[in-house]
Order: sequence, then C-alpha cells, then structure tokens
Amino acid sequence: MSRPPQRAAGLGALADLGFRGLDNDVLDPVIVTGFHASRTHKLTPGQKTANRVLAVGRAPVEHGFAHLKNWRILTKLRTDPARTPTSCAPCSF
Repeated sequence: MSRPPQRAAGLGALADLGFRGLDNDVLDPVIVTGFHASRTHKLTPGQKTANRVLAVGRAPVEHGFAHLKNWRILTKLRTDPARTPTSCAPCSF
C-alpha cells in the first residue's frame, strides 16, 4: 500500500470513518479517523470521547464545504479550474 503524501510534507488530516484503513501506521498516523463500533465490539468511554473530539475538529471544515456547495463554488471549480475564486484556491484538489 502506498504511503499518504501528507507524511512527506509533514501534514495530517482529520477524516471520517469512510477513510478507515487508508493509513495504518499506528505510531505516526497521518489520517486520523476515530474508532469504529460494531454490534459485538462496543466503544469504551475513552474511545467515545476521542470520537467526539475528532468530530468537533471536523465540524467547521464540513460546514465550510457545505457552504461552498450551496454557493456552487465547487461546481465551478470542477468544471473549469481556471475560474477558481481566490478565496477557494487553498481547497482546490
């Protein structure tokens, strides 16, 4: 499996459980996803707290992307990257 490019740049990312397994380096994680519960494996109180802290860190970013989608800025970015507004330049991918 390839290593995330963020590691080489010294960056990290907070992600939801959809990205679980993308970065399996336990000692130096670049992509932090939180803990997953199942019917047979319940989360400990510490794991629930860690998930809450992670959600609090991700919420402003999720809200920012929701606003960009409502303003249709991301649609313009996907169809013509040359029309990217300067306020959206850091989020271009």
